[in-house]
Amino acid sequence: MDAFFASVEERDNPRFAGRPLVVGSDPEDGRGRGVVSTANYRARAYGIHSAMPISAAWRLAEAARAKGFPPAVFLAVDMRRYGAASRKIMDILRHRAAHVEEASVDEAYFDLSPAAGDADEEPREDAYARAIAAARGIKDEIRVRERLTASVGIGPNKLVAKIASDREKPDGFTVVRAEDAAEFLAPLPIRTIPGVGPRTEAELAKLGVRTVKDATRFTEAELYVMFGIWGSELYAKLRGTYDAPLVEEREAKSIGEQETFAHDTRDPVVLEERLRSIADGVHARFMESGFSSFRSVTITVRFSDFTTKTRGTTLAAPAADADAVRFEALRLFMPFLDARENPQRKAFRLLGVRVEKLL
Repeated sequence: MDAFFASVEERDNPRFAGRPLVVGSDPEDGRGRGVVSTANYRARAYGIHSAMPISAAWRLAEAARAKGFPPAVFLAVDMRRYGAASRKIMDILRHRAAHVEEASVDEAYFDLSPAAGDADEEPREDAYARAIAAARGIKDEIRVRERLTASVGIGPNKLVAKIASDREKPDGFTVVRAEDAAEFLAPLPIRTIPGVGPRTEAELAKLGVRTVKDATRFTEAELYVMFGIWGSELYAKLRGTYDAPLVEEREAKSIGEQETFAHDTRDPVVLEERLRSIADGVHARFMESGFSSFRSVTITVRFSDFTTKTRGTTLAAPAADADAVRFEALRLFMPFLDARENPQRKAFRLLGVRVEKLL
């Protein structure tokens, strides 16, 4: 979805139409200590982006206003409304595609490949034509029913499709066929590849690597020596052949959300704010799920070097309130801010929260 939180606000509040919009914590006239959840594209033209400290966003907005540009509107996060919109959009996807992976509140993967029995009967180009028609139908239905725009990427695997979906935002539609995947990826910055964080980028820069094409000169064996098992994965990603499976949850065993930051960070204020926001989003989805309580809270932490850790706790008694999700998530996360869980003081790339043992 395109600038999802801000787009929902614009849709539901016509007075915001055409104005730069920032969704996040209260800027408090530049003294606020929270962060930006999302900004619409007019606000992004001011340099404002998600995970930016709200005080910095305020300063950029004020600088733009001083130059005669429209003042930005700052709004609080309303995860209940965004979650309701997300569920309607996911229902559209599941109605039109047999296999759907809900990656986050505003992003999903869906498989439009021919059925196994048809794979040998349908020419590849016909399969792409059918997928293109189906994806355009999904975009149109989201626009008509939810009055929101989505950007679609079609590719031979999740990695290529994800990168393609970001290519022409907002309201984009990009198709990359399997035979064109390597050429599509080649000119992109190496950081475009999922898993390449600042540390990996710096190591590759020392070797003269700036783009994906630069990195393809290394053999799989050389990348393995540099990065271990992940080096073999990177070799396939660079060529657009890495084919991670679609993950579907047939039965709701947990409810969770995660956020990958635009920029890796160690700022505890930013991290705590984002964790609270994610926890609130999880609780909003839980309240709409039909379950009455949960017994477990788990967090996921991914560092800039792509090391991922999870920590969870089982509650003494079932709970259903937002405070329980926030408290347990923050309690589990605090050791990652010091030497207990993060002795090397790594920056954070992703945070996630989920509730489990649903009743």
